[in-house]
Formats: sequence, structure tokens, C-alpha cells
Amino acid sequence: MIELSESAADHFRSLIQSQNSPGLGIRLRAIAPGTPQGDCQLEFCEPADLSGDEWEIECNGFSLFVAADSAAFLDGANIDFARDATGGQLSIKAPKLRGAPPDENASVVERVRYLIDAEINPRLASHGGRVSLREITAEGIVVLQFGGGCHGCGMVDVTLRNGIEKTLSEKIPEVTGVRDVTDHDKGRKPYFERKAV
Repeated sequence: MIELSESAADHFRSLIQSQNSPGLGIRLRAIAPGTPQGDCQLEFCEPADLSGDEWEIECNGFSLFVAADSAAFLDGANIDFARDATGGQLSIKAPKLRGAPPDENASVVERVRYLIDAEINPRLASHGGRVSLREITAEGIVVLQFGGGCHGCGMVDVTLRNGIEKTLSEKIPEVTGVRDVTDHDKGRKPYFERKAV
């Protein structure tokens, strides 16, 4: 069940009325559901745009359609609209959207991948960088490859030891260290240029 506040319903009604298109509704779908990058997308939809398997939530004056493949991830969502001096802000809180982090019984690989996707890569993205998991050795060494702004970056060793290794080893006791297998000499747009030795 999705909860739509009265202010959000009023906001949607106003938007639909401004379009002057009979039968126009709002479609809600999950983007990358079940992952740390999960997000929501709202768009106008006409009856011809619908596939017929959507959940329909009838509101006073319009319908909100939830894409069938998104329904499980958006169940329990709360949609609200807070008015302010600049017009207002629409918010969607969907507790199931990004899935749950793996529990302590999940494999080391699952837990490492989740931390990379949920915590490490969002931080590296601020510098245009990313890291991907290559393997985890029997000794617990996490082998990584850097890309984007981290590929060839002069600060990659600091990022590796003080950021990534610290995060992984604090949250996953089986991790004994990290190793970088990136050929940094081929980096094209590093965030910090490497100094010639």
C-alpha cells in the first residue's frame, strides 16, 4: 500500500489540470530497485501509455499508476509534498526501494560488493572515480580495480588505505587487507595528477 498525503494529491491534481489532457494520470516506477542506487521516477501517462498490469491508486480527480515490476519495492512508500517559499518539495520515502543490506550470514563477496556500491563508490563519485571488485583471496585480501578519476590519481594509495581498506576491515572482519591491480600509468583523467618519479 502506498500512502499519498493530501498535499501531494493536491500537487498532482494541479499538475494534471495544467496539462489539459483528459484521462491523464501519474505513473510511478522504481529505477534500479533492490540496489543502493535505487530511485523513483514519476511521469505523466495517458491511458495508451499503460501496459495494463500496473497497480492503480484512484485519487480524487486522477489515478496514480505503479509499474507492476516496481510494486514490491514501492509497497509501504509515503509520498508527500511540503509547500515552501519557492513552491514546494515532493518527497518519496520507500523503505523497500534499495533492498536490505546483506546480513552477517551472507558471503564475504556479497557484503564487500554491497559496501562498495552503498558507501565507497558514492564517495569516490564526488571525484569522478569508482572502484570494482576483482576478487577476494583465500587470505581475505580484497583485490580492486580503480576507474574514472581514480585511475591514475596521485592520491589513490591514500584512498585505498585510509578510506577503502579502513571501511571494509571495520565492517567485515574477514577482510585482512586490500590490493590495487589497476595500471595507473594508463589513467586518462585522474583527479590528482601523479608526480613523476
